[in-house]
Amino acid sequence: MHLTLKQLKVFEAVAEYRSYTEAAKKMHMTQPAVSMQVKQLELQAGLTLFDRLGKKVSITHAGEELLHYSKNIHQQLEEAEQVLEELKGLKRGKLHLTMASTANYFAPILLAAFHHKYPDVKMTLDVTNRAGLISAVENNTTDMVIMGRPPRDNNLVGIPFMDNPLVAIAAPSHPLAKKKKITLAELQGETFIVREKSSGTRIAVDRFFSEHRLELPAGMEMNRSEAIKQAVMAELGLGIVSLHTLDMELSLKRLVVLNVEDFPIMRQWHIVHRKGKRFAAIPDAFKNFVLDQAKELIKLPG
Repeated sequence: MHLTLKQLKVFEAVAEYRSYTEAAKKMHMTQPAVSMQVKQLELQAGLTLFDRLGKKVSITHAGEELLHYSKNIHQQLEEAEQVLEELKGLKRGKLHLTMASTANYFAPILLAAFHHKYPDVKMTLDVTNRAGLISAVENNTTDMVIMGRPPRDNNLVGIPFMDNPLVAIAAPSHPLAKKKKITLAELQGETFIVREKSSGTRIAVDRFFSEHRLELPAGMEMNRSEAIKQAVMAELGLGIVSLHTLDMELSLKRLVVLNVEDFPIMRQWHIVHRKGKRFAAIPDAFKNFVLDQAKELIKLPG
């Protein structure tokens, strides 16, 4: 195909807004000019990229496939531009980091230390759920992801850099809070506030109970560790969260970590990126910084 970057930019705008008119506004073009660019692209592809019904525009399967590659092309060009700028001695490096919501409890410490070392770096930080993390790294819309369990994908690389212990928590008033040793069997009569089934934490917890031939007595499901902690403090049940999330609550004695046999459930934090990804200087420096410094900079509460 003989396509142009302008055609791809126009195509992405129409795909984003599902409107030729809105895409024209974004691209500072007329609507007929946008239609012409898309038509030329469809002729090159030999396939219809958008279906139009009146003013409604929907992307076709062929359009979805092209959109995936179009975004990758522009991401690669941005990386090339950054590499070339840094080779010329410019200090306008960028870092785009995407992380799990739980990592947000410690990641600012890493970012602050890195910013102190590289004060001119422009940082972009996205916090999302597991599905969003996987989408970002698979579609190459971020430099790297910080998450717990990496997906099983031969096109991705996951590098562990720090332990992530999952602990059972209770309100200080809970009867189990005063026990010195708690068996897993004793937990079967309790109610747990848990993460949603698609989260890395929930997957690890379900696997742990399955390996011990027990069933997790799940009550309410919540999509944030913060919500789980609040529910446990309100005496709605027990919870299982990353120890990294508990610094304030343990210091203020609003929650306690239960001494349960075979706990904590030991996981690890990973840096995840596409296999073969060529990092610009700043993302590469951040990756090495985390691998070298994370364990020294971040201390577990206790």
